[in-house]
Amino acid sequence: MITFPCAKINLGLNIVAKREDGFHDLETVFYPVPLTDALEVKLMDEHFPSEVACDLKITGNTIDGDEQQNLVCKAYNLLARDFSIPRIHAHLYKRIPSQAGLGGGSSDAAFMIRLLDERFRLNIGNAEMERYAAQLGADCAFFITAEPSFATGKGEILAPVDTPQHNLNGYYLAIVKPQVAVSTADAFKNIAPKRPLKCCRDIVRQPIGTWKEQLTNDFEQTVFAVYPQLADIKRSLYAQGALYAQMSGSGSSIFGLFNQAPNEIEKLFSDAFVFVTKL
Repeated sequence: MITFPCAKINLGLNIVAKREDGFHDLETVFYPVPLTDALEVKLMDEHFPSEVACDLKITGNTIDGDEQQNLVCKAYNLLARDFSIPRIHAHLYKRIPSQAGLGGGSSDAAFMIRLLDERFRLNIGNAEMERYAAQLGADCAFFITAEPSFATGKGEILAPVDTPQHNLNGYYLAIVKPQVAVSTADAFKNIAPKRPLKCCRDIVRQPIGTWKEQLTNDFEQTVFAVYPQLADIKRSLYAQGALYAQMSGSGSSIFGLFNQAPNEIEKLFSDAFVFVTKL
């Protein structure tokens, strides 16, 4: 059985408070986009000599580190504590760039939970799957349904957002991810939490033409100071006719929304990962 974990972009991202547990409360609108990985699960033969219950193979984009520490394996092990799940072979083909603010790892974990639930008829239900996913990462819960959502708390408290879908239908999305990796921990270091004048949930209900002056990502100020090339990409997207451009998450991807297909983007950023699609 195979599934295709999708990426996300953030429409606005505001760090509103520092929590007692050391984390931060935020407000953002998660929006799914059709840039995907591929995740396949097959039963492991009972005689196959494996020391692990989830035998993971990763191809495509290189991911450093022990594969058993990948969120796909962690998702399997999390469910295996509470459910009887057979040993499996999992193949993850990575296309979503890492450390890009696109949620690729979180999506892989959530889609693994969904895949195991469907394949082995666990009948967990979306609400319970979201609770499992939230244990693996702050934005993992969003990917259980992967529908536009207003997120608060650490990103795990979700509420439906129905208007961005209508706002973005028919627009073109361009994502540019240069050869820069931004650590989320580093991005948080110099953040000064504050509430915005207007909540991103309300701004995205407005016409996109109003977003440039009102819809902000609090990480841009600190991240752009360290990586000025990201600010240059954002300016270039506006120069190419973007109606709105922003860094996604804590970086390092910059996305732009366009009325017409931005045909020069791939040529302009030939040394970067570029993804263009119609929404």
